Amino acid sequence: MAEKKAKKDDFRKYVKWLWILFLSPALALFLCVLLARVGAFGPLPSTEEIANPKSFLASQIISNDNEILGTFFEENRIHSEYENLPPHLVNALIATEDERFREHSGIDFRALARAVAKMGRNGGGSTLTQQLAKQLFSDNFDNVTLVERIGQKFKEWVISTRLEERYTKDEIIVLYLNQFDFLYDAVGINSAAQTYFNCSPDSLKIHQAAMLVGMVKNPALYNPIRREELTINRRNTVFGQMVRNGFLSQEDADSLSQLPLDLNFNRSSHTRGPAPYFREHVRSYMKDWVETHRKPNGDKYNIYTDGLKIYTTIDSRMQAYAEASVTEHLSNLQRVFVKVDGDRSTFPFYFQNNSTSQIENILASAWHQTPKYKSMKKNGVSDDSINLVYTTPVEMEVFSWDGPLDTIMSPKDSIRYMKSIYQVGMMSIEPQTGFIKVWVGGVDYRYFKYDHVQQGRRQVGSTFKPFVYATAIEQKHYSPCMQVPNVLTCIEAGQYGLMDDWCPKNSGDEYGGVVTLKEGLAHSMNTITTYLMKQTGPVPVIRLARRMGIEAEIPEAPSIALGTVDLSVYEMVGSYTTFANKGRYSEPIFITRIEDKNGVVLQEFLPRQERVMSEEDAYTIVNLMTGVAQAGTGIRLKINGNENTYRNGVVTGFPYRFTNEIAGKTGTTQNQSDGWFMGMVPNLITGVWTGCEDRSAHFSGVYYGQGATTALPIWANFMRRCYNDTELNVSREDFAKPDYPMTIQLDCDQYRRDQNPGFGGGDSDPDDQFN
Repeated sequence: MAEKKAKKDDFRKYVKWLWILFLSPALALFLCVLLARVGAFGPLPSTEEIANPKSFLASQIISNDNEILGTFFEENRIHSEYENLPPHLVNALIATEDERFREHSGIDFRALARAVAKMGRNGGGSTLTQQLAKQLFSDNFDNVTLVERIGQKFKEWVISTRLEERYTKDEIIVLYLNQFDFLYDAVGINSAAQTYFNCSPDSLKIHQAAMLVGMVKNPALYNPIRREELTINRRNTVFGQMVRNGFLSQEDADSLSQLPLDLNFNRSSHTRGPAPYFREHVRSYMKDWVETHRKPNGDKYNIYTDGLKIYTTIDSRMQAYAEASVTEHLSNLQRVFVKVDGDRSTFPFYFQNNSTSQIENILASAWHQTPKYKSMKKNGVSDDSINLVYTTPVEMEVFSWDGPLDTIMSPKDSIRYMKSIYQVGMMSIEPQTGFIKVWVGGVDYRYFKYDHVQQGRRQVGSTFKPFVYATAIEQKHYSPCMQVPNVLTCIEAGQYGLMDDWCPKNSGDEYGGVVTLKEGLAHSMNTITTYLMKQTGPVPVIRLARRMGIEAEIPEAPSIALGTVDLSVYEMVGSYTTFANKGRYSEPIFITRIEDKNGVVLQEFLPRQERVMSEEDAYTIVNLMTGVAQAGTGIRLKINGNENTYRNGVVTGFPYRFTNEIAGKTGTTQNQSDGWFMGMVPNLITGVWTGCEDRSAHFSGVYYGQGATTALPIWANFMRRCYNDTELNVSREDFAKPDYPMTIQLDCDQYRRDQNPGFGGGDSDPDDQFN
C-alpha cells in the first residue's frame, strides 16, 4: 500500500514538473512583457507620442497646376492618405509582409517562433505593426548584445499593442508606408513613387507597387538601381504571395512577371529636378518668412521638417517647355561659339589690348572666390603651393551639354572653360495678375549656382528703349507715325553733366531720310531714341521706370536711352506688365499661399497693381513694339523661310511663322556681351537674357552675338511649345484696345492725311510695311 502511494506521489511530481516546464515559457514571456510595460528594458513612448508619432515631413513646393516642383527636407517624406493608396499596393504589402494582419492585434503568435529565430540576425518584427513600432520608436540595434535585442523585441510588442489600440488597421498601413525609407532620399510611399516612377502613389501600376513592396524586406539588397535582376526576382515573389492570398490570379502573375521594372528614376535633391533656381529663390524667401511667422505654441516653423505646403504661381508645363527651349537653342549656340571663335588665342574672351594680363586677372579673381582657395588660404598654405594647385591638372567633372564631363584639367583651365559657357536668364509672367509662370536662372544648377533671373544684373541694351518712347508719348502725346530725321543726333556738352557732346551712332552707321517712331523702334535706331531723350531728359525716364517696378540704380545720364543701365530679368519682365496690362503695373508674385501640414492656411498672397500710365499710352507703346516682329529686328518671328535661314548651324532667319500679334524688343549690348529679347502676347510676357558669366567673354561679331540670334530663338521655341499645348490657353489674340476712342492716331495713312490734307497715300512710304 505504501509502495502504491509512493508511486502515485512520484507520478504527481512528474506531472507537476511537466506543467512547470510547459507553463514556464508562457510565464517567462508574460513576465518579460510585464517588465517591458513598466520600462525595465528602457523607456516607452508616451501616450502623446503614440498618438502623434514624431516624423519629419518635407515641405512641398507646389506648382499652379498642382504638380510637386520639389521639396525641402531632412527626410524627403510627404504624407499620403489611405485613399491615395491603390488597393493592389495594400494587398501586396499584406500578402508579403503580414498575411494575418487583419486578424491579429499587433502580435501574430503563430509567427512568434519565426520572430524568435531571427533574434540573433537582422530580422525585423513579425507583423507590420511590430515593424512600424520599430521604425517609429526604436534606436539602431545593429551593434548590441543578444539580451538587448531581446529586450527591444519585447518593447516592440508592447508598443505594437498600443498602436493597435490607438489606430485602425488602415491607419497603421498608412503610417507604415509613410515611414519606410526606400533609399535615395525617398522616405515614404509618396516620395518613393515620385523617385522611382515619377508618379503619385495612386497612379502606381501593380508591377510597380510590387517592386516597392519587395524592397521592404531589404532595400539595400533589393535596390532596383544597382541590382535589377535581384529586384525583379523579389518583385515576382511578391506576385506569388498575392496569388497565395487570393489577391491575384496565377495567369495575371505569370503575365506581370514578364514585365521590366519600368523605372523612371528621378532622385529628389536640392540641385536636380524642375525649376531649381526658382526653388532656391523660394527657399531664400521661406527662411525669412519663418522668422516672422510662428506656430500656435510660439515655436518657429522649420521648412525642412514641418511639412509646409508652398503653393506657387509656376506652371510646371510652361517651366518644362522653357527648360527644353533653353537646352535646344543654347546647346547649339555653344557649339557655334566654339566653332566660330574657338581658334582665337584669347577664347572665350575678347580684348583689343593687353589681353594676356586682363585674362590672367579674370581667372585669378575667379580662383580667389573658390572654396578651395579660401580653405588653403585660411589654413596658411603658402602662395607657391596654392599656385601649384591652381595650375596642376587633376581629375574633375565639368558641365557639358552632352552631360557631366569627366576630364583632366587644372583649376585654372576649368575656370576658363566654365566661363566660356553661354548662360541664360528667363522669366515669364501673366501681366493681368503678376503671376510668375516660368523661372530659368541658368543652364544647370549643379554647376552654376548664380541665378540670372533675379541675382544677375546686366546691361539691357535696346530693351530699355520702350521706357524712353513711353516717356515721350506720355509727355508729348506723340503718334507712332510721327516722322523724325534719321540723322546723327547729339546732346550737347554741359547738359546732364556731359563733358563732351554725346552723339551715339546707329548700328552699321546707316543714316538718311525720315522714319516714323515705329520704324525707329522696330530697327532699334539709336538716332531716333536719342532724339526722344533730347525731348524728355533722363529724369522723367527714370521716374517712369521707378513707377514700373525698376529698383536698381539708374544714373541720370542720357546714355540710359541706349540701355547702358544694369537691370535684372526679374525687373525687366515685371516692368513690361505695365504695357500689356493697359497701363497698370503688376508686381511679380511667385507664391499664392502657404499651408501647414494639416492644410491650415498660414498666409495668402494677393496680386498688387498700380496705375502707371493711361490705357491709351500703354496701348500706343504696345503698337510701337509690334513693329519689331512685323518688320524690325525680330522679323524672323514672322517671315517665311528660305535657304539662308542657317549659318554654321545656328538660326539666323528661321521661319517661325507666328501669325498672331506679337509685341517685343531685341537688345544687344556693347561687344555683344549681352543678348536680350522681350516678347509679349496679351496674357504672357517672357524675357530672355543670354551671355557668358564674364562680360568680356562673347562672340567677336554681331552677326551671331546679337539678341535676335542668342535670345529670340529661345522665346520662339518656348512660345511654339506653349501654343501646341492648348490647355495652357496662351493668347493668340490681338492686344485689346482701350474701350474709349483714342486720341493718338495709330493709322499712319490717316496720320499723314491729317498732317497733310493733300496727301493721297501711296505704297512708297517706308512705314507702309506696318499697315
